[in-house]
Amino acid sequence: MKIVFVVISIILTSLAGHAQFDKFKKSVTNTTKTISQVTNGAEGLKEKKAAVTSEDKSSNSNIKSTNNTNSAGTVNEDSGSHYYIRPDGKGKTATKESPAKDIAAIAMQLKAGDVVHLAAGIYTSKADQSSDVFTVPISIIGGYSPDFSVRDPWGKYKTVFSGSNDINKGLTTERIGILTDKGFKDWKGEIVVDGIIVDNGARNYYSSDKEEFIRRKASPEKGMNPTPNTPGIKIRTGSGTKVIIKNCIVTNTAPTQGAIDVQVGKEGAATIENNLIVNNTGEGIMCKSNHHGASGQPSYTVKNNTILFTWKYDAIASHGGNSLMFDNALSLTAENNVFGFSDYGGVNNIKQCKTVTLKNNLFVGHKKYDYQEFSTGLKLDELEDYANYITSDSENNYSQEIKLNVNKAWAEKYFGRVEISRAEVDASAKVSNSGANQLRAMFGLPLQASSVKKDADIWLHRMALEDVIRLGISTYGKNTGCSMPVI
Repeated sequence: MKIVFVVISIILTSLAGHAQFDKFKKSVTNTTKTISQVTNGAEGLKEKKAAVTSEDKSSNSNIKSTNNTNSAGTVNEDSGSHYYIRPDGKGKTATKESPAKDIAAIAMQLKAGDVVHLAAGIYTSKADQSSDVFTVPISIIGGYSPDFSVRDPWGKYKTVFSGSNDINKGLTTERIGILTDKGFKDWKGEIVVDGIIVDNGARNYYSSDKEEFIRRKASPEKGMNPTPNTPGIKIRTGSGTKVIIKNCIVTNTAPTQGAIDVQVGKEGAATIENNLIVNNTGEGIMCKSNHHGASGQPSYTVKNNTILFTWKYDAIASHGGNSLMFDNALSLTAENNVFGFSDYGGVNNIKQCKTVTLKNNLFVGHKKYDYQEFSTGLKLDELEDYANYITSDSENNYSQEIKLNVNKAWAEKYFGRVEISRAEVDASAKVSNSGANQLRAMFGLPLQASSVKKDADIWLHRMALEDVIRLGISTYGKNTGCSMPVI
């Protein structure tokens, strides 16, 4: 099987956001000399549950260094018990020598501070229910070889959390959830999610075999769940807990809010580092506060992430479509990230967080703005003059020429989509002469219009995992964005 890719170069320095997007679109349409054919040597996600053992052909190219060298993240080895998971495992012993087959198999025995290590493979949870949600603070570390001796989470040993859309099996809750704020509201330990790939492609309800449009409503007659409107990774904690999410990939998810969605409590902290977030609706990363007092507000560090192609929630939505969004009751530093090609913008501060530091971030190709406060969208060169809540430490944010290895067929669909406005939908709606509307008219209430088909087509055409990773291991700008984990 052959896949055609196009390498696209975008000159960005003096262009406004929408012009950047248009230039990218033109380059996809017109570029012919840069097309190359690449053999597809990576494994797919369709109904395969065998361990991933073949090395991705792109694993050894364009690799950048990273400081993430601890094979168990930063988890204290003495903080709890350690469990081991492999797709061909059996039982609940979950040792290196006798691993369990899925994290769901040992869920009931997990305690606060425990660490779960997962070998390469595709995991769909118990009976393909497609969601793993925990209420105890645990850490989840992936990307191991079958014997757990080495890690290569984006290359040879991918740990992929996927699932099913079968209405009789799959759940639509977050793919990975660690929600500890009720039972462990004052737990002072550390939660780490490291080296996990969440690909929701198999969980989505597509309108056809072309896997272009997603459906938000279930179809019981077809046995299909709605496309999950939940995060790929969701963590919510109480006071004092520290959260680290690093070396993870989230793709093909369709949440209302964050593809990675984190909410920490009083005096808590979160570090979201070296993650690849591509082709999702909602917000790429959503940072929230679980504490709204005058003091003790949580802090966030968001660094070296690559966030590309973040879509609006649906075809006419006025929300979603940002690389990064956050609450006001926190402090946030974002540095060395790539914020690229969102339907709305790069950084959304419409909630008016007053302590925001932006350093050395690459902004590229957003359709509305690079940064937003209030209802005003700002271009990158307007931040210094008009942004009210950016700290004095903010500096060196930029746009410049980049190159993207994009699957040509995927890119042509992306730029070929027809976007519509809320006004167009309202104008095409038809008011029915129903009994309910006659009654509403008698009382002077607004009449109810029929549904419009335009609402049904929600673009989130599936991107193959090997294409996602290829975007993540490329070098952008001044060493910004994520890189192949070197562990």
